[in-house]
Amino acid sequence: MDGIHDIGGMHGFGPVEREENEPVFHAPWERRAFGVEFFTGAGIGTNGDQSRHAIERLPADVYLTANYYEKWMLALQTLLEETGTLSRAEIEARMAELSAEEQDHG
Repeated sequence: MDGIHDIGGMHGFGPVEREENEPVFHAPWERRAFGVEFFTGAGIGTNGDQSRHAIERLPADVYLTANYYEKWMLALQTLLEETGTLSRAEIEARMAELSAEEQDHG
């Protein structure tokens, strides 16, 4: 396999840089993303293999620019749509609500 997500199969990106004493979460939203993905995935009946496959299907430009937990959220959005749990419009509407609430309380 020679996909963008397959570091072992792609050449020219240099070594994988490891952050010394890297924290599990770099920002509070990442902690929330972990919980949302974990519990929502279980709630809709998806598993780690399906989540990984959804991440691997991200467009290359998105895969290369998104951070670890952004990829998780994008994959979850795909799985929510594919399982018929939520439509893209429903997800976008909820994200707009959350953004407005955050600005009001910011």
